[in-house]
Amino acid sequence: MNEEPALSEHEHDHDHDRRFTLRALLRRVSRFARMAALGALASVAHAQSAADAPAGPSVALYYGANPPVEELAAFDVVVVDPDAHFDPRAHAKAQPAWFAYVSVGEVNPHRAYYSAMPSAWLPGVNEAWASHVIDQTAAEWPAFFVDKVIAPLWKKGYRGFFLDTLDSYHLIAKTDAARAAQEAGLVRVISAIKKRYPKAKLIFNRGFEVLPQIHDLACMVAFESLYRGWDAGKQRYTEVPQADRDWLLMQAATIRDQYKLPVLSIDYCPPADDTCATATAARITQAGFVPYVTDGGLATVGVGAAGTRNERP
Repeated sequence: MNEEPALSEHEHDHDHDRRFTLRALLRRVSRFARMAALGALASVAHAQSAADAPAGPSVALYYGANPPVEELAAFDVVVVDPDAHFDPRAHAKAQPAWFAYVSVGEVNPHRAYYSAMPSAWLPGVNEAWASHVIDQTAAEWPAFFVDKVIAPLWKKGYRGFFLDTLDSYHLIAKTDAARAAQEAGLVRVISAIKKRYPKAKLIFNRGFEVLPQIHDLACMVAFESLYRGWDAGKQRYTEVPQADRDWLLMQAATIRDQYKLPVLSIDYCPPADDTCATATAARITQAGFVPYVTDGGLATVGVGAAGTRNERP
């Protein structure tokens, strides 16, 4: 059997130094590896935190009378019905910002300005909401909307507006040419608001077709019913079909990624079903959008980005 040759004293010392140097090097490599691993974990945690964080300001919509200011103060933005006996000047603190609900595409007969609108401007009816569809091509409609709808609200202290029913023209426009004309009218109306009040903050509810022309006028884009909906005609809550959800997700991704605007999804659950509301808000947040889940009449304080009604994230 062959044996390893014996080491001289000098060779033994040299080998000991080499092993010591190697151990030190391994300790350093191990330390750097641990640091790199910790850095990677931190990056993953940061990315996960960013994914879980709301992709924009928290928003509530409350259309009932006498909005509960203390409960709603948990949100960054609150949209209220301007006919609901609320004075934003009496609550002009930094938080929240009070936005007025305004309908661009339809008008309900109970609105103060309805009686001043020519019947020729109202060629259709939305039976589900008992409202009249407005012809956006009417030449005097943009000036009327700013003078009779926006200006009085601005005088009352509102500096933000939630523009609803931006797609109602589909109820009266049945050809490509008719739809294009209605969309051009919408662009004129919304542009007229910003021309008169450049500092006005505008949240669009849908309006996907006109976003390529006027996305720079919006501070946020909303849509309804990503996961849970409200059928006003049948007065019942619904689960959104996957095909409808996929289409909305495609629109929302374009708004967020191309136009760099926050996206708000307004979903609906029965007011007593906290489990439904909390779970739906979590699903919206996970999808990368700002959630608000409320009742079908928007008459209760719903669940926002925090997952609770009264707490901030």
